[in-house]
Amino acid sequence: MEEKKMSYLEHLDELRWRLIYSFLAIFLATMVCFLFAEKLFKLLINPLLKAMPEAQQQLIYTNLPEAFVAYLKVAFVAGLFISSPFVLYQVWKFISPGLYKHEKRYAFPFVFFSSFFFMAGGFFCFYQVFPWGFRFFLSFSNEYIVALPKMSEYISFSLKLLVVFGLVFQLPILIYFLTKIGVVNSHLLVKNRKYAILVVFILAAILTPPDVVTQIMLAIPLIFLYEVSIVLAKIVDRNKKRAKEQESRNEEEKQEADAAAEQASGNNQAGSSD
Repeated sequence: MEEKKMSYLEHLDELRWRLIYSFLAIFLATMVCFLFAEKLFKLLINPLLKAMPEAQQQLIYTNLPEAFVAYLKVAFVAGLFISSPFVLYQVWKFISPGLYKHEKRYAFPFVFFSSFFFMAGGFFCFYQVFPWGFRFFLSFSNEYIVALPKMSEYISFSLKLLVVFGLVFQLPILIYFLTKIGVVNSHLLVKNRKYAILVVFILAAILTPPDVVTQIMLAIPLIFLYEVSIVLAKIVDRNKKRAKEQESRNEEEKQEADAAAEQASGNNQAGSSD
């Protein structure tokens, strides 16, 4: 049965409900995470404290509501990561009416792998980028300069990086599904590699704080992910080519079988007439 096409207003209404469901899921997850905000905050500042001298392992805040707001931000980002599978499912439900029937079966792989890579990006940032980056920034401390990290600034810096790395780690999944539906292919990705690298550094400059080190720490993994995306696109293209060749062989075999059946039928009719 052919699905009914949605009007422009129906698409807007669908988008509104998907956004409502997503925001509600994030809100509920944030409220739950806020119950553990202090533990989450201690976990978040742990890479910084390890990079600081033992006598200076403290963060400061200068405004009275600053600590409360920082805890809210930590709970919100934690809730965003926890609710990401549901949010990504809502994204799929919104775009799925525009897909063909055979493309809609990718719903579970899309949600699973998108959620996995989103969380993988956050873990990579926390366990690889934070320790190296904080050691580098704190290496400028000396007898004349003492680092006194401000609570709100550290939270904004670290949480932004966590979300950004989670988002950029979606690149292989995005390229994979775009290749699946025929929007891009491996040849196009290889041909435009140099432009992609330029775009990567521009995005790194936009998405990260204004310092070269952080931009490079984002750009290098993103370039690596682009290369991974090319490999995935080549696999998809190879599978498409095999499927097309198999379909062509099946069509030829069908035509040969039909021709043989027609010839046998003609022979039978000739024998009957004799």
